[in-house]
Amino acid sequence: MVKTTLIAALCCVAGLPIFAGSTTAMSDSSFVRKAAEANYAEIQLGKLAQDKANNAAVKDFGQRMVTDHTKAYDQLKPIAGKDNVTMPDRMNVKDQALYDRLSKLSGTQFDREYMRSMVKDHQSDVAEFQRESTKAKGADVRKYASNTLPVLQEHLRVAEDANAKVGVSATK
Repeated sequence: MVKTTLIAALCCVAGLPIFAGSTTAMSDSSFVRKAAEANYAEIQLGKLAQDKANNAAVKDFGQRMVTDHTKAYDQLKPIAGKDNVTMPDRMNVKDQALYDRLSKLSGTQFDREYMRSMVKDHQSDVAEFQRESTKAKGADVRKYASNTLPVLQEHLRVAEDANAKVGVSATK
C-alpha cells in the first residue's frame, strides 16, 4: 500500500497517468478511488468537448464520454460505499489542470489537444482495467473492471478514429 501510494504521488507530481506502467494490481480501494476520479473527469471533459469542439466526431465523442462515464460512475457508487471510498464531486488537480488548459483552446486546436489526451488516457485506463479485471482482490471490483473494460476499449478505438479525423498522430 505504501509503495502504491508513493508511486501514485510521484505520478501526480510528474504529471503522469496514475494507471500507466504498473504490472500488479493496486489495492481495491485505490483502484475504486482512481476509477471514480477518472469517470468524473471524463464527464466534465466530455461536456467541455460538446461546447468547444469544432469537429462533429469530437463533439460526438464528448457526448459519448458524458453518457458512458456517467453510467460507469453510477455503477461504481455501491462498490465505493462498500469500500468506504468517497466519490468525487470535483476533479483532482491533474484533471483540473487539463480541463483549464483545454478550456482556453478553441476550434481545431481544441479538437487536437482533447483527442490527443483522450487517446493517452484511454490507453492507460484500458491497461489498468485489464489488470484489475483479473487481479483485484474483491469480486465486485473485478466484475466492475471486467464489465467496464469493453466500453473503455471501444472508447479508445473511437478516440483513435476521431484523432485521425482531426489530424493528430496517436503517437504524439
